[in-house]
Amino acid sequence: MKLSMISGPGLAIAGLMLATITPAFAQSDEEIIVMGRYGRVPDNVQSLSQAVSYADLDLSTAGGKAELRHRVALTARYLCEKMGESDSSAPPVPSCRDAAVKDAMARVGTVEEGFAPRGTAWAPKSRWQAPYPADWTHRYP
Repeated sequence: MKLSMISGPGLAIAGLMLATITPAFAQSDEEIIVMGRYGRVPDNVQSLSQAVSYADLDLSTAGGKAELRHRVALTARYLCEKMGESDSSAPPVPSCRDAAVKDAMARVGTVEEGFAPRGTAWAPKSRWQAPYPADWTHRYP
C-alpha cells in the first residue's frame, strides 16, 4: 500500500480550503459563550447565546477574574430576561440564569487555571461592549 504525499500546488490548495472553512467553526480565543435556556428543556429547543470577551482583562489578577465573572452573570441575566424569566416570576428549577451562569463558569474556571499574566508589554484591547444596559453594572453588582 502506497501513501502519496501532497506537495506544491496541491498543498497550497488544501491550505486555502482549510483557511476558508476554519473561521466558520472558530471561536475567539478570548471569549466565553453564555447560553440561556428557559427551564429544563432539551438541547434542540430554542435558546439564546452571547459571547463575552475577556480580551481587555488580565485574568491573572483578582480584579480581572471578578470582572469576567460579573460580565458572565449580567449576560446570563440579560439573555434569560429576553426569554421571559424575571426576578418577579417564579423561576423554573434550575432557573435559566442559574443554569447559564453555572455552565459558563465551568469554562471560565478552565480559562483562569491556565491563564498566564499578560506582562508589561500587553496593551489592553478596547473594552468589551456588553449587550445589556450600561446601568446594569451598578444595579446588579
